[in-house]
Amino acid sequence: MTTDEGELVLPDLTPAAGRILDAAAELFYLHGIHAVGVDTIADASGVTKRTLYDRFGSKDVLVATYLRARHAAWWARLDERLAEAPEPRALAVFDAYAQDAPSVERGCAFLNAAGELPAGHPAHAVIRAHKHAVRVRLEELVRADRPDLDAAATAEHLFLLLEGGVAQRGIDGDARLMRSARELAARLLG
Repeated sequence: MTTDEGELVLPDLTPAAGRILDAAAELFYLHGIHAVGVDTIADASGVTKRTLYDRFGSKDVLVATYLRARHAAWWARLDERLAEAPEPRALAVFDAYAQDAPSVERGCAFLNAAGELPAGHPAHAVIRAHKHAVRVRLEELVRADRPDLDAAATAEHLFLLLEGGVAQRGIDGDARLMRSARELAARLLG
């Protein structure tokens, strides 16, 4: 996928770790990372705090793992969508952001996390790797489907439209700008 693939690999999880991760994912996305403490996550997952720390070591590691899991789930759905998408397939990435995220009413989980976490937090490497992977995939799709275009420049424009649309959805809860971003992308791709 990318040179940052290691940042996106989801570790094998025990059943208890899976429950912790599922509970944390829902809580982090709905309420924010800082607003959710390990006590709340442990209670929601039916484990003790000790089990949470035994499985993840720290809340910081749990946050990074949450983002890896979100990337893995979304990326798998993106690959399925792309396998069936008509050209230009880059538009399917817009559809994936709008429709295939586990939850999208609060916008992009990666952008939300980036806004909450300090620059040195281990999750920032995951966030950067995810965004880089999306940007690279857009460029690959443009290069394959529209060889007449400058793939790098077009992918950059598409990425900015995508990010702006999903960020605005997180602010106002309305998918209107996401639809507008997709329409502008379709025009760019001709």
